[in-house]
Amino acid sequence: MKPKDIGVIAVVAIVSSVISIFLSGAIISTPKDRQQKAEKIEPISSDFQILGAEYFNQQSLNPSQNVLPTADPESNPFGGQ
Repeated sequence: MKPKDIGVIAVVAIVSSVISIFLSGAIISTPKDRQQKAEKIEPISSDFQILGAEYFNQQSLNPSQNVLPTADPESNPFGGQ
C-alpha cells in the first residue's frame, strides 16, 4: 500500500465512525424514552359479595349437581334404522 492509501483509509474510517455514532444515537432510544406509563389498578380482595335472590333462588337448577347419563330402555334414538 502507498502512504496515500493509508491516509484515505484512515479518513474514511474516522468519518464512518462519526456518522455511525450520530445514526445510532438517532435510531436507538435512550432509557428515558423507553419509560411507559401504566394505569393503576385496585388490588383483588378476598371478600365475596353474596348476590340477591333474583339470581339464586330455591327453584333454580343447580349446575354443579352430578348428572349421570343413563339409557332409557323405551327410547329409540335412531328410529329403528
